[in-house]
Amino acid sequence: MKIARLNSEAEIFYSLQGEGARSGTPAVFVRLAGCNLHCSWCDTPYSRGTGIELSVEEVAERITAYACAGLVITGGEPMLQAAELECLLELLPEHIFVEVETNGTIPPTDKLARRVNQWNISPKLAHSGNKTNTALRTQVLQAFCNTQRAWFKFVVQAEQDWADIARLGLPQERIILMPCATTAQQLMAARPLVAELCIRHRVRFGDRLHIALWNDKKGV
Repeated sequence: MKIARLNSEAEIFYSLQGEGARSGTPAVFVRLAGCNLHCSWCDTPYSRGTGIELSVEEVAERITAYACAGLVITGGEPMLQAAELECLLELLPEHIFVEVETNGTIPPTDKLARRVNQWNISPKLAHSGNKTNTALRTQVLQAFCNTQRAWFKFVVQAEQDWADIARLGLPQERIILMPCATTAQQLMAARPLVAELCIRHRVRFGDRLHIALWNDKKGV
């Protein structure tokens, strides 16, 4: 597997889930290298690189060494390594709750759909700088909906972003809006607008706990 390189090391670490429906939950994080999108506000641009090659056996050993019941596979874009991810998850104990963070442009394989406990889909809106027909693929988003295990997290920058979200026709009870921020200062400034949108449209507000706690520090 190609793991993102951070400070010359493969980025596998233990922390708290910072976003989404399980925010605040202890988890092991594995950040995979490579991405098929280029977001203007990406907070982990180094993960687009070639990364560090590790065997699935070594990655599994590092994960289980933490003795944690939560696992977050993130990126980059993990679905670019779907075959390797299938092999990895087969090596892990069944009791581990597996979350996969994905941009929602590549559909889940049958094996992953059965094993992954929660999909954290983060479709990219126009302000990400990606072309809409590349970043928003409704058929793929529907495939994740069909797993009955998907949450849809949107980074929101302005009030008009809601119109683009609403057009996707996703289940309202599974939508989470998050402030566009990469530092604690930006997060504090951006929260009120997003909170107001959540109240108005009856969707969940998603804070970014890791930024609030550790600012823009990586590997935490």
